[in-house]
Amino acid sequence: MALYTPEYKPTGKEVAVINTSKGTVRVQLMGEDAPIHVGNFVELAQKGFYDGLKFHRYVPGFVVQGGCPNTRDFTGEQVAEMVAQKRGSFGTGNPGYSIKEEFTTNPHNEHNDGTLAMARSAMPDSAGSQFYFCLGAQPMLDDGYTVFGQPLEGLDVIHSLRAGDVIESVEIENAA
Repeated sequence: MALYTPEYKPTGKEVAVINTSKGTVRVQLMGEDAPIHVGNFVELAQKGFYDGLKFHRYVPGFVVQGGCPNTRDFTGEQVAEMVAQKRGSFGTGNPGYSIKEEFTTNPHNEHNDGTLAMARSAMPDSAGSQFYFCLGAQPMLDDGYTVFGQPLEGLDVIHSLRAGDVIESVEIENAA
């Protein structure tokens, strides 16, 4: 799959407002540390890519993951049920491209409680649209997954998210 370079160039001031069925999370995006990931996330958010997708992975004390377009045509209840039954192709979707990893160049690539980072397959340059929030510090991920945001508000919301919860919208404040 071809590597995509976003046209959007982050300023470092962007804040993602992620509205979920459990509440709102505000995340300071790290445009100076992970410009490709932030640029990609901003572009996808501005296109409405994330609107209506569901979180499809919840591992207690580890992560909650969303952003897979394969969840779009299902209700939250259907996603939760299918995840519980280990059915469906959730976690395999992407926006039709992937982006270059930045965990080797990001000077602040630390997976803290509530950190926003990009999921990927076994290939380092395979991230696209799927992201996760850390449920507690996960330092073992620092050397393999790109961190691109830290929470400003809504850590309680992050900890309440489960498979099937809906990403209602993602808005970007301070986007140039």
